[in-house]
Amino acid sequence: MAAARRELDEAMKAYYAQRAREYEEVYAKPERQDDLKKIRSFLSGAFEGLEVLEIACGTGYWTQIIAHSARSLLATDASREVLDVARAKDYGRCRVTFLQSDAYELIGVPTFQESAFAGFWWSHVPAKRQLDFLVALHGKLRPNAKVVLADNRYVEGSSTPISRTDKEGNTYQVRKLKDGSKHEALKNFPSEAGLEAQFSRVGQDVKVRCLEYFWVVQYRTY
Repeated sequence: MAAARRELDEAMKAYYAQRAREYEEVYAKPERQDDLKKIRSFLSGAFEGLEVLEIACGTGYWTQIIAHSARSLLATDASREVLDVARAKDYGRCRVTFLQSDAYELIGVPTFQESAFAGFWWSHVPAKRQLDFLVALHGKLRPNAKVVLADNRYVEGSSTPISRTDKEGNTYQVRKLKDGSKHEALKNFPSEAGLEAQFSRVGQDVKVRCLEYFWVVQYRTY
């Protein structure tokens, strides 16, 4: 099991490293613009005046949005390649620090953080590792810390088709990059009820908002 997990982790890291320079093209899909506008509007003020721990920041697309009102940001990702892209961006007056760190361990992240954000990461967490991730994350946060997650919903005709489902219920997609290479990526699409149940077990004041193409969850730690 441990070997399989390492293999999946390494495959995902390699995929996103190779995809770094074309990652943000996914946000250009015309049919998703109204939803993205709503999420950007929400996140631009969601962490006003707070220090934010961002998990799997990728190329810094959402980091820039959150930086509009956050006091500071510690943005983490396991991929050096995407962090290189993120570091080159302008974050205005917000103090932004980047750290290469695995989301399941968060080595190097100070404890007692005020808030956290994970954008388009939850869908890549295998079902059996969801609690492991949340335990690691909450271990870096103070009591009553604000947590926000956002991710995709599956929409036929817009989402990449599901290629297979494993015995644990995780779903996968086969993705093609501009260089012609194909990569299998774990991509889960939880239901609204599933999100409500999952986060109600680990947090308080849980709010789930489902748009047509995306969902947003916010809650506070105990």
